[in-house]
Amino acid sequence: MKSKKDMNDINGIIVINKEKGYTSHDVVAKLRRILNTRKIGHTGTLDPEATGVLPVCIGKATKICDMILNSQKEYIAGIKFGITTDTQDIFGNVISQKEPCASIEEIKEAILSFEGEIEQIPPMYSAIKVDGKKLYEYARSGVEVERTSRKVKIEKIEICEVSKENALIKVSCSKGTYIRTLCDDIGKKLGFGACMESLVRTKSSIFDIEKSIKIDDLNLDNYKDYIINIDEVFLDYEKIVVNDEIKMRLINGAKSTLDKDEGKYRVYDKDGNFICVGKVIFYNKRNVIVSEKLFYV
Repeated sequence: MKSKKDMNDINGIIVINKEKGYTSHDVVAKLRRILNTRKIGHTGTLDPEATGVLPVCIGKATKICDMILNSQKEYIAGIKFGITTDTQDIFGNVISQKEPCASIEEIKEAILSFEGEIEQIPPMYSAIKVDGKKLYEYARSGVEVERTSRKVKIEKIEICEVSKENALIKVSCSKGTYIRTLCDDIGKKLGFGACMESLVRTKSSIFDIEKSIKIDDLNLDNYKDYIINIDEVFLDYEKIVVNDEIKMRLINGAKSTLDKDEGKYRVYDKDGNFICVGKVIFYNKRNVIVSEKLFYV
């Protein structure tokens, strides 16, 4: 068995397939116990009743939690027509019920009309803070708080199944998109209401559900099979290898002259160690590289 010191040397991302009943915090807490390490962070909350992709960053990888959190997401959502609830999903208190009265073509048209940049009002049952308090805390106290709408982008909606009572859709969207609110808004457009019946996150950034593992299946004997190296997040950037002098300057936050085009690069030392995401900029009549995200220390 690994020693405590060895376990604290783990650096990378594990994609957990979160099951129903777990909060994102539950997953992190359990992974801390399994790997005997404290430096762990998740990359975007999933509701307890939702399932699917939850990338968990360990060690030096916690430096990119914000990048994954702000990335593109993909979901498969079930919609129930004719019902609205206070949580905008099937698990809340029913506010209204109405017989769905639209044709299949009208339902499809309403769903697809939400592709593109749209305005969403965040739901009361969300973790957004207002005056230092989370919205769901207000909601549980029976208090309705005025919320400002915000722009999100629905890149693509694919209708997987549809009937007059239900639909199953695949949604590719920007950060900050609430799928519950999308379902509720679709119901409003149709005139008889709707709520989210199920939700599976299938992708977050480069991480997809096919390469995930359930938290109960992860242990000290197999965790290495699921660790994704930090540099794999940046494979879109060209790889460059620098000498020891430039390496030390990057580690210490200094600029170094580099004959490369302006842009971002994956930077390695001559031994193959991933140092940083480096950015080449034009500075003082020459191109120089600086560390934008350091992972070596």
